[in-house]
Amino acid sequence: MLISSAHIQEGIRKLGAELTEIYAGRRIVVIPLLRGGFMFAADLIRNMDVDLQIEFLGAASYGEQTRSSGEVRLTLDTTLPLSGRDVLLVEDIVDTGLTLAYIQKLIKSRNPASLRTVVLLDKKARRQVDVEVYGCVFSIPDRFVFGYGLDSPGGYGRNLPDIVTLKD
Repeated sequence: MLISSAHIQEGIRKLGAELTEIYAGRRIVVIPLLRGGFMFAADLIRNMDVDLQIEFLGAASYGEQTRSSGEVRLTLDTTLPLSGRDVLLVEDIVDTGLTLAYIQKLIKSRNPASLRTVVLLDKKARRQVDVEVYGCVFSIPDRFVFGYGLDSPGGYGRNLPDIVTLKD
């Protein structure tokens, strides 16, 4: 186990309180990046006391590998117009930054009033491109992780309550 469920929830509560202050009195669009970001986003929005709408965006760059292929495929797009809206992008993990950079560019092309990105896990050792991350709950070492929404090779393990890693 790398990060316990209790520790995850504590970090999410703090981030949710911070985002509540930032977005007080505003209506926002929260966009979890699927599939891995769904669990983090669900817990995060329950810890935010603001008016919000939910949209979903899907992207894939791993396939059944333990490292990103570098090729990003859009698997699901938003339906709401984002122009002039405050957008909060919720991502499970950023490592190379390739997927997140692609998604941020896509959302910015839709002219939101603002775009903030929050991530549950940041694996800075693998970064290949710069990405804007407003908030990060945990920085982690360069290990393959799964659980709490993140999947293991083959697509399993998302339902684990903790974040775990493979043995060396």
